[in-house]
Amino acid sequence: MVYPELHKKMKYIAKKCGVRFQPPAMILIYENEAEGKSRQRIMPVRNFSKFSDCTRAAEQLKNNPRHKSYLEQVPLKQLEKLFVFLRGSLQGQSLAETMEQIRRETTIDPEEDLNKLDDKELAKRKSIMNELFEKNQKRKDDPSFVYDVEVEFPQDEQLLSCSWDTASVDEF
Repeated sequence: MVYPELHKKMKYIAKKCGVRFQPPAMILIYENEAEGKSRQRIMPVRNFSKFSDCTRAAEQLKNNPRHKSYLEQVPLKQLEKLFVFLRGSLQGQSLAETMEQIRRETTIDPEEDLNKLDDKELAKRKSIMNELFEKNQKRKDDPSFVYDVEVEFPQDEQLLSCSWDTASVDEF
């Protein structure tokens, strides 16, 4: 006899998550918290083509009632990335080409003019910048945190002046 209440209370700890290309599936290695045993779950990917939206596919898989409890600890970004690998494979790209594409999409070019981007691309770049900021941010509980850091910058080189720097005080 299966007790559905017991099954819902079980906690799964995700260890590894990967993708299988033929036939398309997401594979999760997880540990059952109650038993302490490692198990593998294969989640078939259906109705996914080389034209599919990876973000939407990742959200659907993560919110699928059959897989939801297993994928709780897997970040949505990681699932999206795995779907990008799957889509790249369906488009005939090699793993190296897909990895290069992901690298280009997830890094910010400092020379890129963000004013020329459409709203969707701009939101994507802002999300990447926020992620990078959160990752590099120093918090009070970090071991390398130092309160009130004062830095003196060297004045060895001649300072360059700009036209807006030369305005007189009278103009204000």
